[in-house]
Amino acid sequence: MQGHGKAGAKDKLTRQVPGIRRKLTHEEISGLYADNPIVQNIVDIPAEDMTRHWFTLRMKDEQLARDIMGRLADLKAKEAFKKMRMYERMRGDGFISLGVSQKGKFDIEDPLKLDSLLTIDYLHPFSSMKVSEFLINDDVFDKNYGKLVNLRINRASRSGIQAVETQSLVHYSRVLHDQTRRLEEEEQGMSLLETLYDAITVLDTSLWSVGQILHDFTFKVYQSKDVENLTKEEKRELGIIMDFMFRTEALAIIGADENLSKQTTPVSGIKDLLDFVWEYIAASARMPKSVIKGQEAGTLTGAQYDVMNYYARITSAQENEQKPHLEQLIRMLLWAENEPGGRIDPDKVEWEIKFNPLWSVDSKTDAEIRKIVAETDQIYLSNGVISEDEIREVRFGQFGVSDDFKFSGDSADLERMASEVYGAWKENGTHG
Repeated sequence: MQGHGKAGAKDKLTRQVPGIRRKLTHEEISGLYADNPIVQNIVDIPAEDMTRHWFTLRMKDEQLARDIMGRLADLKAKEAFKKMRMYERMRGDGFISLGVSQKGKFDIEDPLKLDSLLTIDYLHPFSSMKVSEFLINDDVFDKNYGKLVNLRINRASRSGIQAVETQSLVHYSRVLHDQTRRLEEEEQGMSLLETLYDAITVLDTSLWSVGQILHDFTFKVYQSKDVENLTKEEKRELGIIMDFMFRTEALAIIGADENLSKQTTPVSGIKDLLDFVWEYIAASARMPKSVIKGQEAGTLTGAQYDVMNYYARITSAQENEQKPHLEQLIRMLLWAENEPGGRIDPDKVEWEIKFNPLWSVDSKTDAEIRKIVAETDQIYLSNGVISEDEIREVRFGQFGVSDDFKFSGDSADLERMASEVYGAWKENGTHG
């Protein structure tokens, strides 16, 4: 149902038409992010979760693996990857520029030749605000169809208050590019905040409305027959005086035929409306309410299916979206002549990126899991599936029993643990 008249035209919520996209400018995106802490959580928290526990580099040469991880720390790669994902969620595209030294002269417009690398000097995260043009391969019969070929990047330098802006064509191989939402007919990625815009508007309206309700939650009503004889100016002056007195003084002196009462604003149904807003925000962001509100990172309690699913999505994003970029960076470090290990062909050595566990459980859920695992082991032992020595090695080996109950987010582990723990949790009558 559409609103009518000038008032309706100004109100975004009274003239809604499904399927009409609101495309946000960079200035509007910056304003939303700067003004709303919930928007900041939606943008920042998944990026932080994807990089908080980082990863382990597994190689036969353990010293080389430690040296490479040390170089990544020197390059502040963890922070750079976090910011790249933040920019991707916020503006649709996140980038990291790869500052390298190479043999001979080169131009950033040229493809990066791995066999000429000497060192990796810096990693600088930036957003699509720095990119003025995306040059994409549009040939549907080319193996690189849909992929970026070059970027035209704004390279500004400042001298005092005077900014000098230049543009450079940069080959795609010289940047890492994080993009997960792009419409087929567009070059740039789509900001997550565009899909959340209506929900954010309703959330802001809810905050304002609750503030008004709290401000006027209780108010006083003064009844007197003498009010009828007052002029407008006298009524205004009386209202100012009485408003001040009744807000600051506990004692009111009134006539015998006058009445002073206190009224309270009814709030029934408000909770249901606010819950609806939160549910919509959570569904749109694909983040549980508890995570958006800042639940302690990496800790789960029983029955938190939604949080477990969230961590499963983060794990999937690590494997499918973040891992290829990390592998590209590590391959460059292996190829670089003056980096740890000298020049090594990454295809001739065995190495693997293993993301560290995203979360652990609280003490109660941990106890439930241990009980379930012990009962399972007993069944296996009774049926001759496994021996006592094998159980002892698995449960109480070099790394201790606790490490067996931290999960990376693999769907099989999550589903089994969630189902079993939630069932035990319900049977004990601890849910509510």
